[in-house]
Amino acid sequence: MEEQFAPKKLVIYWLYLGITMVLAMVVIGGVTRLTHSGLSMTHWSFSGSLPPTSQEAWVAEFAKYQQSPEYKEVHAHFEVEEFKSIYWWEYIHRMFGRLIGLVFIFPFIFFLAKKWIPRSMYKNFFIILGLGAFQAFLGWFMVKSGLVDVPRVSHFRLAAHLSTAFIACSYIYWVALRYKNLQEEKTLVSPFRKTVLLMTGLLFLQIVYGAFVAGLRAGWMHNTWPLMDGDIIAPAATALEPFLQNFINGRSGVQFIHRTLGLIVVAYSTWIFYRSSQWSGNLQKSARLATLTVYTQFGLGVATLLMEVPIYMGVIHQVFALIVLLTHVKFIHSASYRFAAS
Repeated sequence: MEEQFAPKKLVIYWLYLGITMVLAMVVIGGVTRLTHSGLSMTHWSFSGSLPPTSQEAWVAEFAKYQQSPEYKEVHAHFEVEEFKSIYWWEYIHRMFGRLIGLVFIFPFIFFLAKKWIPRSMYKNFFIILGLGAFQAFLGWFMVKSGLVDVPRVSHFRLAAHLSTAFIACSYIYWVALRYKNLQEEKTLVSPFRKTVLLMTGLLFLQIVYGAFVAGLRAGWMHNTWPLMDGDIIAPAATALEPFLQNFINGRSGVQFIHRTLGLIVVAYSTWIFYRSSQWSGNLQKSARLATLTVYTQFGLGVATLLMEVPIYMGVIHQVFALIVLLTHVKFIHSASYRFAAS
């Protein structure tokens, strides 16, 4: 029976290592995007892991890049040495992704052989592997969109790639929480769960729009706050026809939605914080931590905008969005189960 299954610390450490690696991957991915390095490797191969090791090899790699739209339209002034500076970020990004895959696959096989994972959780661990594989596919699918006609990736594919990384990391954390508490008696706590789920849904929509802002480079459009260059809604935010195109393809319109959703998320989080004074135990602690991270992320977003998106602020803002989401995973867990030890 599952109640008699003793969770192993090594499995828990492995899951937390995976979360840490995905957080690091989000940082690397953010730097790769903000330094415009993501299209520097024009071919995708699952075999071979070595970068160019001689000047001749670098020249050959650079020649491939010179055939790409990005070189022709953006980096036509590049020489080999400048090319190397963007190539390395994309190379690190891809190799670290492969490393994450290895860190998950081989220990998982070992844990299965040792019977350290209960049968009731097999599907949870296979879902983690499936999300990792799907994330790798989306990485290829995203980069492909920038190698054909235009020197940039589709913001929809970027949003799918980033969102899947966030979903995978959140799911790993959820599985870690469930696995860690296998021995504890749990009782469903229903009154607050819908509230927390709604908050997390709003937060995830905000993350998607953050990816839209990144993909469209909309963060450089209106670098004032709280107004958009003196207007509540900048005229450019409603200039496209049909009207709805402004909010999925328009740089100003997408930034407007991201700003507005940020205020809604902060307002709703504040209301939850007020309600949490009536709660107790882990639920109250989780609510307060989640609210604190929302406030911090909102401040980081405003600062990033006003500073005109320097690389370090863009990366911090992106990775902290994942931290905010993880605190809400913990919040959902606290709202769903009560543990005998708590």
